[in-house]
Amino acid sequence: MAVIKPIKALHFTEKAGNIADCVCPPYDIIAPAEREALVSKNEYNVVRLELPLGEDRYAEAGKTLNSWLNDGILEREEKGGIYVYREEFAVNGKDYCLTGIICLVKLCEFSERIVLPHEETLTKAKQDRLNLMKGTGCNFSSIYSLYSDESGTIEAEIAKKTAEAPIHRFTDDEEVTHSLWKIDSEEGVNAIVNALADKQLFIADGHHRYETALNFKKQSEIIPEGADYDHIMMTLVDMDDKGLVVFPTHRLIVDRKVDKQEIIDKCADDFDMCVRPLSELNKALSDGEDGKTYALYNGGDDFLLMTFKPEKQRIIDNRSEAYSDLDVSILHSFVLENALGIDKDNMANQINLRYTRSLDDAIESVKNGAADAAFLINATKVSQIKAVALAGDKMPQKSTYFYPKLKTGLVMNILKK
Repeated sequence: MAVIKPIKALHFTEKAGNIADCVCPPYDIIAPAEREALVSKNEYNVVRLELPLGEDRYAEAGKTLNSWLNDGILEREEKGGIYVYREEFAVNGKDYCLTGIICLVKLCEFSERIVLPHEETLTKAKQDRLNLMKGTGCNFSSIYSLYSDESGTIEAEIAKKTAEAPIHRFTDDEEVTHSLWKIDSEEGVNAIVNALADKQLFIADGHHRYETALNFKKQSEIIPEGADYDHIMMTLVDMDDKGLVVFPTHRLIVDRKVDKQEIIDKCADDFDMCVRPLSELNKALSDGEDGKTYALYNGGDDFLLMTFKPEKQRIIDNRSEAYSDLDVSILHSFVLENALGIDKDNMANQINLRYTRSLDDAIESVKNGAADAAFLINATKVSQIKAVALAGDKMPQKSTYFYPKLKTGLVMNILKK
């Protein structure tokens, strides 16, 4: 099953300055203004590698990487290890602690049923990441995956290491505290490697990067000599970790007017619907968390509350039962496709569809005219993610948002053996 090994990490040296000013969020959630702020705070911020700019930006990232290596801003360690990465944070007044391990994982085709996806991907994003791998020969950000460890072996190794002082510990602007340790003893590494040897891994975040790594491996003509193209850097988290938090990803409709009455007329057979004041939005969604409840907001002081009729449940498009039971699958099939005519190709190419994890941003996007309407949904559960993956199926793109995001730049992987 899963084959993992220690990583000889590429990391920032003291020459780069404070590590908190060198790391960044994942590339796909960084707005232009945030990128500028990161670079202005520290010229060595990894965002210059992870999200390069310029006419030939991927080549520019490669030049910057080589410059930083030559100047001792970055270095690759001699002895590999498995890193322990912890995030401590609060959501809605409740404290959480999430802990994972960072290592290299052998690439496997999804058909091998060792590394399992749960979500569809977008073509443009995969091409972007492939170009970056070609230009730099690096993984700057880690794929986030889940595993099950009923024996508690990995948990025990993590506990031993986290009793020690961390290599890094800092709190970011979102009040998330990040800590890093390194397991490099032969005993500790072997215990973790053996514990995962009979496990499947479920990708939580980073589908585009994993598929990109598979594509990179197949294109032998672009692989630098001596590159380790068989492995990818991952952060692995126990599926039963109490710190796992999944936010919903709301759907924004652009360049397509959406009228409440249109939805009422077209969806009456499948949904119970009523118009409610906007002030009741949060409570309405929370009350309907287990009942496939949605909210349509297209401006003004009210919204359309939509609750799927359980007797209308059916298998969607010959997909699995697990897929057909998802809130997001029902929204896409019954509302976006059937009622609004936004088909799968349209969604995949983001012609009329955009995404946001923030309910407030979704509402504001409609109010300021950036979007014509917003469909607001509840979060997908971790148990549902596992069920879809085990069924060999994939959720619609952008179905999950694991929070908080892993920091890019704490541990990096240069593709050398």
